[in-house]
Parts: sequence; C-alpha cells; structure tokens
Amino acid sequence: MSRRPVTAEQARALVPAFGLHAARVEPLGRGLINDTFAVDDDDGARFVLQRVHPVFDPRIHLNIAAVTEHLARRGLITPRLVPSREGRPWIEHEGEAWRLMTRVEGVSLDVVREPEQARAAAELLGRFHSALGDLDHEFVGLRQGVHDTPAHLRRLTEAVAEHQGHRLWAEVEPLARAIVARAERLPPLSGLRARPVHGDPKLDNVLFEAAQGPGSQRARCWIDLDTVAPMPLAVELGDAWRSWCNPRGENDARARFDLEIYRASLGGYRQGCTLPIDAAEREALLHGVEWITLELSARFAADALQERYFGWDRERFAAAGEHNLLRARGQWALHEAVLAVRAERRAALHEAWAGS
Repeated sequence: MSRRPVTAEQARALVPAFGLHAARVEPLGRGLINDTFAVDDDDGARFVLQRVHPVFDPRIHLNIAAVTEHLARRGLITPRLVPSREGRPWIEHEGEAWRLMTRVEGVSLDVVREPEQARAAAELLGRFHSALGDLDHEFVGLRQGVHDTPAHLRRLTEAVAEHQGHRLWAEVEPLARAIVARAERLPPLSGLRARPVHGDPKLDNVLFEAAQGPGSQRARCWIDLDTVAPMPLAVELGDAWRSWCNPRGENDARARFDLEIYRASLGGYRQGCTLPIDAAEREALLHGVEWITLELSARFAADALQERYFGWDRERFAAAGEHNLLRARGQWALHEAVLAVRAERRAALHEAWAGS
C-alpha cells in the first residue's frame, strides 16, 4: 500500500490553503500510515499538517471535528482541525486528502517502561471515553470490518489455500491451523454496547508531559484520531492491553504479558472512567485482549503469504513475508501468554470493579 513520496517543500505549498503562511515545515515522526509535517507559522503558532492515507474516507474529518469539539467542551486537551479558507475540515490536492491540526506539545513512547506510564495513559483513556459518553453524532466514513475477527480468520484460511507454493507456506500453515482452532474455543464477544472510543489506543498515540521529574508521567492527550468510532469497550481496551502490556513490542517473537502493567492500567482506567459499565461489558473485558491478539496474529499470518498490506523493515528482513511471519508468531505468543494468566486477569478485573 505504498504511495509516492511527498517532500516538505510540497507540503509547504499547501499551507496557504488553510489561511496560514508557514515559516517552517519539516517532517514529523515516523508514522506508517499518514505523512506528517510540523508547521510553524510566521506568528510562532505550531501545527501538524498531514497527508491522509487513502485507506481513510475523507469524511472521517467530520467525526474528528465532532469528537474534538466535544472533548474540548469537557475540558480535555485535544488537537483541533484548522478549517481551510473555504471552511472545510480538509482539502483535496491531486486526489488526496490533507488536513491541518493544532499541535499539542508532548512526547510519545514506543513501549511502556514503567507501570505508571500505563496508569497515566489508561486514566486519560477513561476520561476520553467518559467525555464522549453523551456525544450526539452520527459517525460517517468508517472503515468496515476493522475488528471483524471471523472475516480475518476467513481471509487467513483463504490465503493458506491460495498460496501453497509460497516459500513460507510450510511455516505459516501450522500456525494458521492453530489460530483457527483456538478461535473456535474462545468465548464470543457479541451483543455488547458500542461506545464512542479512540479506536487505536496504542501507546504512541498518547502524548505525555515532555518535562522530566515529578509529574512528567502525566498523559496530556490522545492523538491520531482517524479511528474514532463506536465499538465495544472490550475491543478498545483489549487493543490497549495488547499494546501496553507486551514490553517487547510487535517485532519480537518472544512476547510476554506484564501483569504489573495490566493492573496499573486497570487502576488508572477506573480512576478516569465515570461511565456505568454493566456486568456483561466487564466480563467481556476479560476476553477482549484474547480476541485482539488472535485477530492480529491471523492478519499478520495471512499477509506473510500475501505480502501486500503491512509495511516492513527492509533493513532487518529479506521481504515482507519474513517480517509478517515474525509478527504473527509474536502475537500468537502474546495470545498464549494472555491465556496463561486469565485467572489473574479475572481477579484484577473483579478487584478493580469491586462494589460496582
């Protein structure tokens, strides 16, 4: 899913469409989806300019506008869309969507290095969910089937059937069989209430205070809001725990699930979340991370054979298939680790919601 590169000078030429005169434009971050640039205007104000990946319908900016306006009214720090000269939340240039947002200062982290970071991120996520609890907005332009696990499992089965001549087939096929068999034994996530959530609560999508010392672990705001959408809390928090509680990250097959980080995040979320969460939602929280790790393992395993979706590290791997196979094995190892501590996770959930 590669696109033609875009330079800072090309990006600078689009800034006047938003009514600004840029003094400086330079690449920002290393995101795998959108192309991102830091923009400083002549008055010293700071912004973020992004070329939005075509996987996203440009109408998602209507969702972002509604969500960020609601968050701001509730007192949460959030980036805001800067309208174009025509008053639109994005512009079209050569068939691609571009947006400008206010820049929130802070630092992002790749992995949780201490439980307090997970506690802070989870508390802010709880506040984020609570602030959106009464949002009256019809979400549009959403990606379909993002967490449709049965569909991902079908695609994995189809990939194994269609790519029997692939160099990695003999390694992927037994893993695929194990993934599909496990899915048949997990408790289903069905009939759950969909709530407005972030949609991609990995750690590097939250900004922390940049200062060092006491208070430096405070989480400031959630960014990368392309994925805001209604979905069950079990899916949202399952994805968060998949990201936060594996200190080794996605590119290591020796994944583990850190219970100390998990417990800290539960405490933080309970502190920040004021939503009434019913018994069915709480029970589903136990199994959400089990499903998410299995789903992602299936997606990586399928693309190990198809080699057409996920980006890959050309310095470490011979081809995309090898990188995706490692990722698939890592998520499978994480799934196994999650299942191994189900009893401990259940006890932590009960303790967090004791008296509710």
